[in-house]
Amino acid sequence: MASDFYKLLGVSPSANQEELKRAYRKLARELHPDANPNNPQAEEKFKEVSRAYEVLSDQETRARYDQFGEAGISGGGRGSNGAGGSPFGGGAGFGSIFDAFFGGDSPFGGGGGRQQTGPQRGPDLETRLEIEFAEAVFGCTSSVSVRTAVKCDDCGGSGANSGTEILNCSDCGGSGQIRRTRQSILGQMVTASPCSRCRGTGQNIESPCTACRGEGRVTREQTHKIEIPAGIATGQTMRVSGRGGVGPRGGEAGDLYVHIEVGAHEMYRREEEDLLTEVKVSIAQAALGAEFVLATLDGDEVLIVPAGVQHGNEFVLKGRGVPFLNQGGRSRSKNRGDLRVQISVVVPKKLSARERELLEELAKLRNESVASQESRVKSKIKSAFS
Repeated sequence: MASDFYKLLGVSPSANQEELKRAYRKLARELHPDANPNNPQAEEKFKEVSRAYEVLSDQETRARYDQFGEAGISGGGRGSNGAGGSPFGGGAGFGSIFDAFFGGDSPFGGGGGRQQTGPQRGPDLETRLEIEFAEAVFGCTSSVSVRTAVKCDDCGGSGANSGTEILNCSDCGGSGQIRRTRQSILGQMVTASPCSRCRGTGQNIESPCTACRGEGRVTREQTHKIEIPAGIATGQTMRVSGRGGVGPRGGEAGDLYVHIEVGAHEMYRREEEDLLTEVKVSIAQAALGAEFVLATLDGDEVLIVPAGVQHGNEFVLKGRGVPFLNQGGRSRSKNRGDLRVQISVVVPKKLSARERELLEELAKLRNESVASQESRVKSKIKSAFS
């Protein structure tokens, strides 16, 4: 049974990274195997919360988990359940565990820690994009505008005035990190945290750029073209790499997450990859048959309604529906859904004297019992007082 990672950590789905870290630290201290010797239940719980934190502490895997659940993360976060993964069998390696406790990298070495040197990565951004129904079906090129951090033109992103030097930070020696040794219940550990003097960049600027005040970036409105794939639906999110805010002093840009909303169509509605529409026919058309010109999204199609069609009958135009998104991952032979036309027989509420006469004659020919004029008058009187 799938776990709810937010419930495991005791936080809401809107929790920020600091709230996630605090919740994980508290649970990890309580459940760590060293604090609970010979307690398999605590160890199993420790594995679960470690994996939950490993997934939710990374923005990319968290976004996939929020949209698709555990199926969207293919069984893990940045770690692995196989060789080289967490020694506790979860998704979280020693590096992320010690990062959550001490804010640094693992004292055991290896690649598990998430230490960062040099310019920091910029923030991810989110925006909403509304597209038309037909654009969602066939795909389109659209654009979104976001106010974000961009590289400063005056200093080229360095943060320093032209012709001035950028020196290695005297506190961290250019590494961007301050390493400390401490004692804990697990023995002596070396932890690393970003240098407060240079903010992890490893550099000190003697003469900051006046345009960006040494940040290497300024805030500006940016417009990006977005390629919308055919078959996208409301509620789906596109990740556009490198279109978020740039980091300080030459740091790489984050990503842009575009949340899609599809407008309604006056004639069609969508049901997974099928399109549905309704064609209204009169009693005479239903009995005798009719021919209609149906305006599909691909162009006009002739729809022949056979004589004797019943209310609710459905006709299918193969391959006139919505393209399957990510077709390469599907085993189905067709690449589009169908267009389903539902018949609605409309009964007139008011009849002229001649129309009533003709229908009564038809009923007599078919030996069908219908209400007399006197019965209809009584029915109207009764309904008026009910």
